[in-house]
Amino acid sequence: MEQDPPQQQPEATPSEPTPAQLLEEQIQAEIARRIAESETELSKNQKKNIDKKVRQEFKKRAREEQLRKQKEEQERLRLERARNVHIEEDPSLPTAVRSKIRMLKDHLDQRVKVYGWVQNIRWQGNKLLFLVIRDGSGYVQTVLNGQLCQTIDALNLHREATVCVYGVARADERAEGGVEIGADYWELIGESPAEIEERVNEASNVEQMFDQRHIVIRRRKAGAILRLRAEIIKFFRQFFEKEHIIEVTCPTLVQTQVEGGATLFGFNYYGENAFLTQSSQLYLETVLPALGDCFTMMPSYRAEKSRTRRHLAEFTHLEAELAFITFDDLLNFLERMIVDVIRTLLERCGDEVRELNPDLVVPETPFLRMDYSDAIKWLQEHGFQNEEEGRPFQLGDDIPEAPERRMTDMIGRPILMCRFPAHMKAFYMSRCPEDNELTESVDVLLPGVGEIVGGSMRCSSYNELMSQFQRHNIDPAPYFWYLDQRKFGTTPHGGFGVGIERFVQSLLKQDHIRNACLYPRYMGRCTP
Repeated sequence: MEQDPPQQQPEATPSEPTPAQLLEEQIQAEIARRIAESETELSKNQKKNIDKKVRQEFKKRAREEQLRKQKEEQERLRLERARNVHIEEDPSLPTAVRSKIRMLKDHLDQRVKVYGWVQNIRWQGNKLLFLVIRDGSGYVQTVLNGQLCQTIDALNLHREATVCVYGVARADERAEGGVEIGADYWELIGESPAEIEERVNEASNVEQMFDQRHIVIRRRKAGAILRLRAEIIKFFRQFFEKEHIIEVTCPTLVQTQVEGGATLFGFNYYGENAFLTQSSQLYLETVLPALGDCFTMMPSYRAEKSRTRRHLAEFTHLEAELAFITFDDLLNFLERMIVDVIRTLLERCGDEVRELNPDLVVPETPFLRMDYSDAIKWLQEHGFQNEEEGRPFQLGDDIPEAPERRMTDMIGRPILMCRFPAHMKAFYMSRCPEDNELTESVDVLLPGVGEIVGGSMRCSSYNELMSQFQRHNIDPAPYFWYLDQRKFGTTPHGGFGVGIERFVQSLLKQDHIRNACLYPRYMGRCTP
């Protein structure tokens, strides 16, 4: 009887390594790597120490990973529960009064409704959420508790989300603005993803900050500067209104120069050469016979290849022209205007200003009146050098920004620097009666910034103005309308220009002029 052939036993397959075995392999590999990297022969004890240290590190890493997974699971469960939480406004409560944050003190102990952006978020445990909300008029803290902070919207809330909060406004001295809202209902209007925290942070450089300027201006400091800038502009206008000086709007597309051709932005205007205005002064002078004293507040442009702390390619230019005045009248007007604006700012916005510049006070009058020649003498006496020439300053030298600012800071008060040499100033400035080589000109210098106002008496003689055109190699033909002011009823007159950004920079003690405007334009930047 035939026997069945013996059955072949299947070959044994190696078992899969356990997680513990895999971990031990990783530990051994790391130990071997560190021993191999050693530049000297290691003793047995040193190898044991490496073994011990690697095992401790892997153990710590495993604990951290376990905790991370536990937190992820807890968060997953929390979000899952939150999806089932729904809140509704209680119809039995009084109808909420819609209010701007600045008006909340008028609605104390009333139920209000406030719209705004989330400025700050702070959790206290899992059942209490503090929000600081802004709406452009102010900031207010609101408290969400119970189910109000257990919804999916609450758990996913990030800064800059827009919300509407309902609740009773209560007086609270500890809260910002003296008011807190105890929320009884809220709505998410527009979400904000978590990436908001990465757009701008402590590691962002200057250019990144200006790339994200639209985000930066939402910050407290940037917003405060812009609000105070608006107030300063308002107070200038109020001063001119008190002085019965009329505001006009001048063109910004021009075919003439005011401050020299080197700083003009040119463009093609329907086949003709044209420029962005450097100044509205010439047009303001034409308004004097029609409306009398006048001013304008418009953008001006300077194509200066400069990136200093006080230069912009586009700036807000407050300019004024005054008829039938003397040079002393002009100086007195500038002094009165600056004092009035600063005094009004401190009276109405003192708390906000002091947060940025606690040292700001109303300037004492009279301002120091210093001729250009006296400024040169002061620089010589205090050892300042003309760095371009490698020698002490001499009459006829232009005083650069740095020594001018240093001098102003050391003197510590506003300065009216007057009577600059004619070769340093524009063609339209009148000459001093006592010295034809000097101009009836003035720069107002403020500590911390330097020049913020430039002004002068204007040349009122037709023949003298024609001579000035020739000296500066300027074709008078495009200026026929400007020359007509001297031809048909000329008058002694003068005016000035204030760089609003420099003025704001000075009063609010900002290191850089770019902080004093909404979207700065300077060499290399024309976005966003």
